[in-house]
Amino acid sequence: MRITPKEELEHRISRLQSLMAKEGLDAVLVLQNADLFYFTGTIQSGCLYVPVADEPVYLVRKEFSRARMESGLREIVPFSSMREIPARLADYGYPLPVRIGMELDVIPVNLFERYRAVFPSSAVSDATPLIRRVRMIKSKYEIHILQDAAVQIDKVNRRAREVIREGMTDLELAAELEFTARKEGHQGLVRTRAFNAELFYAHVFSGADSAVPAYVDTPLGGLGLNPSFGQGAGLKRIERNEPIIVDFAGCVDGYLVDQTRVFSLGDISGLLRKAYCDMLRVQERMMELIKPGVPWGAVYDECLALAVELGYADSFMGNKGAQVSFIGHGIGIEIDEYPFIARGFGEMTFEAGMVFAFEPTVVVPGQGAIGIENTFYLSHFEGLRQLTCSDQELTCL
Repeated sequence: MRITPKEELEHRISRLQSLMAKEGLDAVLVLQNADLFYFTGTIQSGCLYVPVADEPVYLVRKEFSRARMESGLREIVPFSSMREIPARLADYGYPLPVRIGMELDVIPVNLFERYRAVFPSSAVSDATPLIRRVRMIKSKYEIHILQDAAVQIDKVNRRAREVIREGMTDLELAAELEFTARKEGHQGLVRTRAFNAELFYAHVFSGADSAVPAYVDTPLGGLGLNPSFGQGAGLKRIERNEPIIVDFAGCVDGYLVDQTRVFSLGDISGLLRKAYCDMLRVQERMMELIKPGVPWGAVYDECLALAVELGYADSFMGNKGAQVSFIGHGIGIEIDEYPFIARGFGEMTFEAGMVFAFEPTVVVPGQGAIGIENTFYLSHFEGLRQLTCSDQELTCL
């Protein structure tokens, strides 16, 4: 079990406090599990109170002993009722804040109202943009964990070469790969921030099933097993001469990387093979473009223009009518972090320390999907580096 170092937590909180001061916030209240893990090193139930200039206080409802064991923060105190919070803060000499920030994108309304009753005179604003900006810059500590996750996903990729066989179902293949990942330390949960954006390990599908659109905001959906979770692997049997998509999220110690590779038994159609080569060209174009100071949206616009020039206006990043408006997304503790290589992000720019997945994809109804995805790191000293390390060649078995 890897415990987040105390110095790492202190650095993260210091960066958040700096942004809070610029926004005029007196305090931020952190409640969501991914954010709690990032700032405390654990997800024990409670809330983290971050004042703008003093020591944060982690108020834990359950389980206090584990919070003490897992978190490197100095001030961790038990509480049993929200009514106790003002008194616990007063113990540290903290007055009730005039302006407080909360994660308004993810907190349920009922829970928000209960906390607002604790701070009745405080003006509440959304702290999520500040938290996202802190989390989007990865430390050396985080990069090392992400590299471990890339090694895990490469083992999954190697296992795919061993187990894919004609006649097995997409579900059977997914189960084999999930078993491999689990043995390598995958926590099983792929965290996402967006509402109702549920994911489970990976999208694994073959042939025409990989072109089936779904509700999830991804270029590929898949039929799934039933309408209650209508995405991902289904019961279609793998046949010869069709693409087999393995879009897998590796996870080590809470940190995710994203990778897609394409396999086939025998060859695939010339149309799909050309599309795969063209998606590699789109990836190469992205790698040429991304540098500190370049707008996220500008990279999206340039790569989309190249895909359209190559003939994929109606099939790039999804079926016609179901295409998504992004090509890449930040990744770390959640799979949908900053930066977004997407339409409408012309004001936000790349910075050293960012980690993101880039996934140019073509969908051909009746034949299937084809594409490539890798996770990248914009290094302070080495420029853009690829973290995922599996062979990028289309694998014909």
